Amino acid sequence: MSPVAVRERLVAAAPPRVAAARPVSKDEFVGAMGRAVTGVWILSTDGPRGRIALTVSAVSSVSAEPPLVLVCVNRKSQARDAVLESGVFALSLLTDEQASLADVFAGRPAEGEPFDFEQAEWTTAITGAPLLVHGAVSFDCVLTSSVEAGTHTIFIGSVVSTARAEHAPLAYTDRRYARAVLLGQ
Repeated sequence: MSPVAVRERLVAAAPPRVAAARPVSKDEFVGAMGRAVTGVWILSTDGPRGRIALTVSAVSSVSAEPPLVLVCVNRKSQARDAVLESGVFALSLLTDEQASLADVFAGRPAEGEPFDFEQAEWTTAITGAPLLVHGAVSFDCVLTSSVEAGTHTIFIGSVVSTARAEHAPLAYTDRRYARAVLLGQ
């Protein structure tokens, strides 16, 4: 069923106040989502295209049994095709002292070259994906499925190993980096 047919079906079945609702604009959506607090991650892979890494913020757990995570990557990113070709990826949650590294792999470093692996220390994960050594937490994943959704591809990975450090994670909200502060102890 086409997206238009699905929408028409939902509108026809919806109560009158919902049927009159209009989809929000891209600017409204981006502005609203910008208020969310997310972790700042580096997705990395290695394969036919070589080592590739990208800063991402749309990462979530899917299941604990079996352990699965998801990550969303823009379809225009070379990292998307690299993950599809290699079939593996690693996710490293940055620490609150690694904002400059987030900028490097977002393609906008304050100094140096974008996407420069020499800006950090890496190891090779079980899957062969590059894994950031000094991240707050990391997941080494085998790609189990992918779904095309709008401008992005959703990758679901089976987690084959994890690592955790005692560093505070880097957060992102209102288009700025932030530190997480624990409340009430």
